[in-house]
Amino acid sequence: MIQIIPILGALALGIGTVLERFILKKRKIGIKFYQTASFFIISLISIPLLFFFWKLDNSAFELKNILIFFSIIATSIAANLFVFYSLKGEKVTNLEPARILEPMFTILLALVFSFFIQGFYEQNLKILIPAIIASFALIFPFLKKEHLEMNKYFIAAIFGSFFFGLELILSRLILDYYSPITFYFLRCFSIFLFSLIVFHPRLQKVDKKTSSAIIATGVVWVIYRVAVYFGYLHYGVVFTTLLIMLGPMVVYILANKFLKEKLNWRNIISSIIIIACVMYATLT
Repeated sequence: MIQIIPILGALALGIGTVLERFILKKRKIGIKFYQTASFFIISLISIPLLFFFWKLDNSAFELKNILIFFSIIATSIAANLFVFYSLKGEKVTNLEPARILEPMFTILLALVFSFFIQGFYEQNLKILIPAIIASFALIFPFLKKEHLEMNKYFIAAIFGSFFFGLELILSRLILDYYSPITFYFLRCFSIFLFSLIVFHPRLQKVDKKTSSAIIATGVVWVIYRVAVYFGYLHYGVVFTTLLIMLGPMVVYILANKFLKEKLNWRNIISSIIIIACVMYATLT
């Protein structure tokens, strides 16, 4: 049986990516303002859910786990700063090959951590091999010369993907002590405070349509991250990452319909391979 929650996470990832592109490209919102506002909105959205899904074990306050939590915040901030820098100087579509590397980094880092932490990821070749194949399939549509201009903004986006992958792997180390929604709230509120203090974003006049899009994006990111954390806890890092790779297919479809971005044969082949890998891992 296909696990539905990570699949919902993949759907949320696709919708969130397209909404974010819409806000940044069409609504002329400043990156600093958007980052601060979005993490504030996510924090507000999470608060009502805390009354139903709050969990914070005493083990979370052990020195080792506190240090891991602050490492997660640091890597999250680093990832966002790299992405912020890249978006400031380059078009979102030109950065997509670098941003799509995050699932591959997540799987590779899970393998690295498994050498030091026994049982860190599910050591099942029926899951690992399809996940690796799907990772390469995810990158395949962008393996064209015109998509791989290695300027400083593209390199910054690669670092952003790496740190997002590292953040997710570090998160798995202490997720057992939190509920997914508690952990995500604490993470996002910490990043909001950092963004507010460091960026000093200028207030922007935002129309009703843009405000609704920012709120909708916040809701979608909550669904996405909670689904990812839930998947890590119940299905494992590699299997959850494999299911989340279905997200770019949602991006292709929605970007084609709403952003008028063309769907080419490489996207179609990539999607078929990823679907085949997911079906193999879930049905065998």
